[in-house]
Amino acid sequence: MMKLDGIAAFVAAVDEGSISAASRRLGLAKSVVSERLAELERLLGVTLLQRSTRRLTLTSAGQSLLPRAQRILREVEEAAHELDASSGKLAGPLRISAPVGFGILHLGPAIARFLTDHPDIELSLELDDSFVDAATGGFDAVLRHGPVRDSRLIARRLANSRRLLVAAPAYLAAHGTPCSLAELERHRGVLYANRLNDWRFAAEDGWVVVRPKPALRVNNGIFMRDAALAGLGLALLPTFFVHEEVRSGALVEVDVGSTAEGAELFLAYPRDHGAAARIRAFSESLRRSFGDPPYWDAA
Repeated sequence: MMKLDGIAAFVAAVDEGSISAASRRLGLAKSVVSERLAELERLLGVTLLQRSTRRLTLTSAGQSLLPRAQRILREVEEAAHELDASSGKLAGPLRISAPVGFGILHLGPAIARFLTDHPDIELSLELDDSFVDAATGGFDAVLRHGPVRDSRLIARRLANSRRLLVAAPAYLAAHGTPCSLAELERHRGVLYANRLNDWRFAAEDGWVVVRPKPALRVNNGIFMRDAALAGLGLALLPTFFVHEEVRSGALVEVDVGSTAEGAELFLAYPRDHGAAARIRAFSESLRRSFGDPPYWDAA
């Protein structure tokens, strides 16, 4: 039977690139690490690492074992943290992915509050506007603006978000203000690049998709807001991007007689995740920070 200390020695040696470095990382003598690696190879009946005076090289057997060994160590670590959580203490790593624009505008204070409440959690945040697979992307949880339809995931609702059709006063003065969906299609739009049917408005028999003339396509909400502020065209954006600009008058809400499709913010994570207690605490902290209704819609 494989021993955990042999697996730990194997992963450390691969990560560090040498047995000497692995021994320093594990706080063990170099001879002990070498002995544990040798014992693991004897138990498995294969060679995992080709050793030379300069470096270690994974064999094909080692390449096959490595991801499983990493997962075993990660699950053991998660189990230890879950035991801490059951005693009222939350600790350990938490890897989160979130959209760039929302993260820049709203996650800083919220995360600061969370880490103040849970100082033993080691949070890593990566901002990315591309689609991140919460089940296989290497993150504990992914913040999503929009529906989560993946059955592999649990989705915890953080907040609702309205979407407003907005434009700069200068654009409306130059091009007129659309008063209907038909008029809207004749205007220029700043469009979100990752969704072709992004402009959806409520109608009596369902949803109507409007396709304005594209002035710009971009995959970042802050950039879209700034393009609208510059007068490039109308933009349909969540209130968390434009609530301050609408309040100040820098952007004007345009009423076309129909309500734009709203969206919700979710924190999605794989079922049976080892860090579930930390993820739940993180989601509850975000909900308290955002408020109900969220502060960007409170006015």
